Amino acid sequence: MTRIIEGVFGFQKRVFAEKEELFQKLGKGQSPLALFITCSDSRINPNLLTQTEPGELFILRNAGNLVPPHNHFSGAEEATVEYAIKHLGIRDIILCGHSKCGAMNGLIQSIMGLSNNDVMPAVTKWLSYATPIADNVRSKLNELSGDNLLNYTIERNVLQQVENLKTFPSVKDALDKNQLRVHSWVYQLETGEVMGHDPETDTFVSLDKVKRQKLADLNRAETHTVHGSDISI
Repeated sequence: MTRIIEGVFGFQKRVFAEKEELFQKLGKGQSPLALFITCSDSRINPNLLTQTEPGELFILRNAGNLVPPHNHFSGAEEATVEYAIKHLGIRDIILCGHSKCGAMNGLIQSIMGLSNNDVMPAVTKWLSYATPIADNVRSKLNELSGDNLLNYTIERNVLQQVENLKTFPSVKDALDKNQLRVHSWVYQLETGEVMGHDPETDTFVSLDKVKRQKLADLNRAETHTVHGSDISI
């Protein structure tokens, strides 16, 4: 706790003083650029990753970056998404998984029958919102192992959670009206690379490799109208 409290004092003395005008402005309201859904993992800092300032990201975090489908669980996830879309007018949602994800490793262990569900029953119950990918992951057990299997599971989970997200009435309505884009990302902790889903190949590719075309598409969309989720990165 000493380290954390010292950090608060450092923020107040240095950071706040340098950005006081920004914080005064934020005290009057917020207008974030996007909703960023990611894992609670301490190694992820969405603002650092995206180089955004306070007020620019509306952030939703939980273990495994999971999104319970509509009518399965009424909780913070759906309420946060609804608020972001209906009240804040957010037009971009980024669902970002990450390498070395403990939640997804736990899912793999459960799929393989190697986990003791009694040790962390709440975690086991929570991971049930990722189980639709279980058969897909199970089909890869003879082909993939170790980090390769984990990375595959992480990617499939991101795509499943995007599908779950689309069951929310607020999301479905915004997509139907071409007022929302949904982006599927995976952050590589070890390299700093961010991978985006390419729907044409159903693979995750480096954002750097496709950024020019995708940014051009985004600029055209923002100039004219916002396309649904066809721009996945």
